Formats: sequence, C-alpha cells, structure tokens
Amino acid sequence: MAGQSVERREILQLVAFAAAAAGFPGFRRWTFACGHLDAAVLPPRPASGAYQPLFFTPNEYAIVERLAEMIIPSSDGPGAREAGVSEFIDFMMASDPNLQPTFRYGVDWLDGHSHFLYAKPFLGLDAEQQTDILDHLAYYDRHRAEEEDGRAFFQLMKEWTVKGYYTSKVGLEQIGYPGLTTVWGEYDPCPHRDDREHKHLPPPQI
Repeated sequence: MAGQSVERREILQLVAFAAAAAGFPGFRRWTFACGHLDAAVLPPRPASGAYQPLFFTPNEYAIVERLAEMIIPSSDGPGAREAGVSEFIDFMMASDPNLQPTFRYGVDWLDGHSHFLYAKPFLGLDAEQQTDILDHLAYYDRHRAEEEDGRAFFQLMKEWTVKGYYTSKVGLEQIGYPGLTTVWGEYDPCPHRDDREHKHLPPPQI
C-alpha cells in the first residue's frame, strides 16, 4: 500500500487545513509539521498515557490505526503509525459531523466483510488476509462485485491517511519533496519568521 504521494498545491492546502488541529492537547504522536510553536500559544499535552479517541470506539480506532499503518507502512522509514495518523483522523472526524456517518459505516462494513469472507473480524485476520481484502478494494483489476461501499471507504481512508501523514512532522521529514522548502516558505501562517525556507529540515531524499 506504499507509494502514496501529494502534489505541491495540495501541500499548501493540507498545511492550512491541519493547522486547526495543532492546538489539540490530546495528541500523543501526531505533531503538526510546522507545530513547534511558542509554548505560550499551544496548550500543554498530557505527560503520558494512550491516546483517547474522541469519535471512534476503541475497536473502530484500532481498525483505523491498522489501515493507516498498511497504507503508509514503516518499511522504508517512519510510517503512519509513528506519525500518529490515526490520532489525526479521529480528531478530524470528531470535528466534522458531515463525515462521521460515512467513516463509521465504512469501518463497520470492513469488519462485517471480514466476517463474511473469513468468519473473523478484520483485526482477527492475519496480515496476508488483511492485505488480500484491501488489494481487492484498492486495485481495479482485482475489484469484485458488491464491494463498492468498501472501495469508496478505502479510498476515503487513503485520502485521510495521506492528509494526516504529510501534515505531520514525521511525514514532512520523510516526504523528500524537491520543492518542499519553497512550499513551506509560501505558507503565510508559518511561525518560523527567521527560517521561512525551513533550512533546518533534512534535505530532500529524491
């Protein structure tokens, strides 16, 4: 499921989009890519403890976390899990009632479909079985009849995983986008007035 990417114009949109989440003190892993703001601006985060979902049930959240991990794995460096993408998605779902029914239905569909195919919930499947289900949803030449709802949900899940990853500090450091310093320099709300080109970040990897 690797190989997700994002265009330059989308980065600008995502940065502005994710800035609204930056002040939430409940994140444990997700950190806004431009989020090392002055301590007086952002509320302090709790010192320890697991992330407490705002929208998803514990089981739904675990499924979202697993899906994000499969979409952007940690095989070539920090992935969605290290970036805390599932936290970001949960926060955004809690903040947008219009998206909540679609996302909740999608998670429930996936769990029900896993029961139908393998007589187990999605998290009870082994990695090969999980990948097989997602491959049929992700790739056109493997599409199956009556899985339209699952394909729509998985596409949505991929979009939100990309949003969460590429607006996180972990994702920004891994993206290797050649024009990244220029893009960040164009983002007006960025607080780094003395480093508008973000030269302190690692150089691009491609």
